[in-house]
Amino acid sequence: MDTVKDALARKHGALIHVRSNGMVVEALRQMRDNRVRSVLVLDDDVLVGIVTQGDCAIKVLLPGLDAKQTPVGQVMTANPVTVQPDDKVQNCMALMSARGFRHLPVLDGNKVVGVISIGDVVKDVVRDLELNVSDLMGFIMTDGPGG
Repeated sequence: MDTVKDALARKHGALIHVRSNGMVVEALRQMRDNRVRSVLVLDDDVLVGIVTQGDCAIKVLLPGLDAKQTPVGQVMTANPVTVQPDDKVQNCMALMSARGFRHLPVLDGNKVVGVISIGDVVKDVVRDLELNVSDLMGFIMTDGPGG
């Protein structure tokens, strides 16, 4: 399997983020406009949290709060679990599965360099399976016994 760095290289687009003192409505706009389900929360380029659509629905909508008046810092997951560029995507998959995460911020030192999502992990797994099938088909068709 590939590394997180490899998976990030296949993605496109800018890092999507909001500030902790920004309003939830802005985080939701960012999610809508960028077709993502979470945004990082950065204050002065330092990762302080992550906020998801689920956070907004459960912590804002259900209690009847106003997304235009509720700060992101009130509903975000503070100090999220992170991964590093050299981590294996397979390890991310295990971490996401064990902890119920769908998004993992990627830090290179203290600098945020991206987000790895469950979708990225699935794409990597499918890509590896396709390569394995292709290799096996080649072996069977050319190098296998009786071939």
